[in-house]
Amino acid sequence: MSEPQSPEPALSIQGDSPTGTKDEDAADGIQHSHRMLSFSDALLSIIATVMILPVTHTEISPEQFDKSIQKLLATRIAVYLMTFLIVTVAWAAHTRLFQVVGKIDDTLALLNLACMMTITFLPFTFSLMVTFPEVPLGIFLFCMCVIAIGAVQALVVVYAFHFPHLLHPQIEHSAHRALYRQHILGIVLRGPALCFVAAGFSLFFYPLSYLLMATVIFLPYISKASSWCKGRLVGPQEPPAHSVEFFTFDLHEPLSKERVEAFSDGVYAIVATLLILDICEDNVPDSKAVKEKFHGSLVAALSEYGPHFLAYFGSFATVGLLWFAHHSLFLHIRKTTQSMGLLNTLSLAFVGGLPLAYQQTSAFAQQPHQELESVRVSCAIIFFASIFQFAIWTTALLHEGETLQPSARFGGREHAFMFAKLALYPCVSLLAFASTCFLSRFSAAIFHLTQIAVPFAFLLLRLLVRLALAPLRALRGLSLPAHRSEDDARTPLLPSAH
Repeated sequence: MSEPQSPEPALSIQGDSPTGTKDEDAADGIQHSHRMLSFSDALLSIIATVMILPVTHTEISPEQFDKSIQKLLATRIAVYLMTFLIVTVAWAAHTRLFQVVGKIDDTLALLNLACMMTITFLPFTFSLMVTFPEVPLGIFLFCMCVIAIGAVQALVVVYAFHFPHLLHPQIEHSAHRALYRQHILGIVLRGPALCFVAAGFSLFFYPLSYLLMATVIFLPYISKASSWCKGRLVGPQEPPAHSVEFFTFDLHEPLSKERVEAFSDGVYAIVATLLILDICEDNVPDSKAVKEKFHGSLVAALSEYGPHFLAYFGSFATVGLLWFAHHSLFLHIRKTTQSMGLLNTLSLAFVGGLPLAYQQTSAFAQQPHQELESVRVSCAIIFFASIFQFAIWTTALLHEGETLQPSARFGGREHAFMFAKLALYPCVSLLAFASTCFLSRFSAAIFHLTQIAVPFAFLLLRLLVRLALAPLRALRGLSLPAHRSEDDARTPLLPSAH
């Protein structure tokens, strides 16, 4: 039963060397990769998130908002979600790759910079894809970038295996090192190989290219499903003695919890920054307009932007509280698996869409006829961002002995509180969305009311959970003495029955 924990030591490959060896490594040109990985996580989270900008800056006038514009916006959102997930696939591959490569030197650092440079070009190719969706050049360039990223990561693998002292000790001292290299290269190059095929199809049938790119995202899960089907048909097979336990398609394979947290924090931080950039860009009055229209009164000019500031504070509170729930969740998580990583990625993809929610809600005053649809879009984004957090929690509970701290497991002192904290936003956003079906006239007021009420609900949540549990504990306390009294009543009758 303890076998699932066997890959765990493979995660602690950074920073495990004694402090006395760091000076020796530096003298040999070998470096610990903490700072490089932190830089990579920050850069990848920024690249993944800023791809929402072409969607949020879609110019839509009130008379243009018809079915064709809605279809265009929906297409851009779908393409954003797909490209966000592909970037996170590259991040996950980077994370798992540097679980194998324990240390770096100057060459590996420069190869990593080449990989990051290629990744920074992805937002430009994405802008081409959403601006010219019927022109294949955008998707062709996007695929070529993914291929280049995979090629650089393959060079990292080849270089690290050529100098085994850079590898994780389990692989460095293994007699099957060549098989490990072949196995890891095969996994690293599968995604770029699919993108190579997608780039070819983009030249004459681009819809199939999108399907192949989507396959890149779910490749581990497709492989896992095919392995399961093969096991059902052929029967279970014994794994080889040299199997790699920490660079596989196993959904329970552990990911670096620290890097998952760092990447997630980067997404939340850049989303919060994009909100204030929109405020600075769109809500600073023009000096000439202040003099002519408002007679030099800056206060009067700023009062016209009241809905924008209300939307900003509500959106920032939403981002901050979603981060707070994410922080609380990972505080109680001991180990992050691939399936939890996918759910976290899906949650972050919708968190990245919160600037779009801000753009929608800040336009209430200018476009009141779009108010209902704007509220529904915002509620949907918040719901999916929070429900995937709840799904992470549910997935962790399925293997709580390995993935959760004891206090957060079933019956633990923090279990009910965490359940309520993670369920709050899904319930509130779903309730706000449902209310727009019955009280459509008050949809904006309901949405703003929920944005104001949720922070206070978080403050009072622990007290509310205790009040809700008190009657249940009282009923349980009453039921236990009742059972005891029945047992006591039966015991004196037993001797008389003889």
